[in-house]
Amino acid sequence: MNTHNPNDFGYRVRRQDDMQMRYERVPLAVRTLSSNTLFQGEHEIGIEHHGALYRLKITRQGKLILNK
Repeated sequence: MNTHNPNDFGYRVRRQDDMQMRYERVPLAVRTLSSNTLFQGEHEIGIEHHGALYRLKITRQGKLILNK
């Protein structure tokens, strides 16, 4: 189940207009993968990052947990 909206990814940039500070939402380009594509039917995958192995698991409740 994928519940996030990729359009929600963003950050705020401070802009100055006539001595007032304003915040503006700016969309970020975030590469998004479906968990179905990532896990391919499995409940756990390994991710190698800078020589360390991380384990990404899907729990019984359908949440994701990342462990080193």
